[in-house]
Amino acid sequence: MYKINLYSVGKNKEAWLEDALNLYQKRMQKQVQLHFNWFKSSELLLKALQKENQIFCFDPKGVSLTSESFAKTLEKGLIEGGSQVTFVIGEAHGLTQELKNYPLISLSKMIFTHQLTRLVVAEQIYRAVQIWNNSPYHFS
Repeated sequence: MYKINLYSVGKNKEAWLEDALNLYQKRMQKQVQLHFNWFKSSELLLKALQKENQIFCFDPKGVSLTSESFAKTLEKGLIEGGSQVTFVIGEAHGLTQELKNYPLISLSKMIFTHQLTRLVVAEQIYRAVQIWNNSPYHFS
């Protein structure tokens, strides 16, 4: 079974966001374990990353991917990472210099709140799983 971690600084402030994230987590539970890890600071996040093998960070200056190419990137990361990948969303002021050393993926040239970014990333991970399964979800 694949394990995907989503690391971010800060907490979820809205109940609707928790509900939405839990929905994507539940939808994938047979194929992917999606774990959410919220940290109080970048220092604590960086410390937790020391235990991780395959890490990608989201940044507007990163590589822009289609959903299909994100699915391929995720699949390759899972293979290279021993069935585990960690995605990182930086602080409100962006990624620390240490985090910019990891491969960077852009969701858009626009800037999103942490709340929205978490939801978009969860949906894209779910979409990637659906692409792997040739599900009509991706094409509807």
